[in-house]
Amino acid sequence: MTSYKDLLAQRNELDKQIETMRAQEVDGAITQIRELMQQYGITAQEIMPSQGPGRGVRVQVDPKYRDPATGKEWTGRGRSPTWIAGKDREQFRIVETS
Repeated sequence: MTSYKDLLAQRNELDKQIETMRAQEVDGAITQIRELMQQYGITAQEIMPSQGPGRGVRVQVDPKYRDPATGKEWTGRGRSPTWIAGKDREQFRIVETS
């Protein structure tokens, strides 16, 4: 009869084998994918368009509000600054001129 400790030891050994085998298979898959991409001239952007070079790059957003006393500006995104919190935002809105 197998004891609890023996089963835990077997599970730990299997977990190690699973991790090793997965790493080997992933490496093989990545190599195969790269070869196919090179063979057919496929770019990463074509495979995953939303993961392109712009990912993680912050987009510059024009400010929508300005504190007339200090000149500090806020885009209207994220947490509101203390100078506008709890106040009517329209009085701080930056009027666009064309």
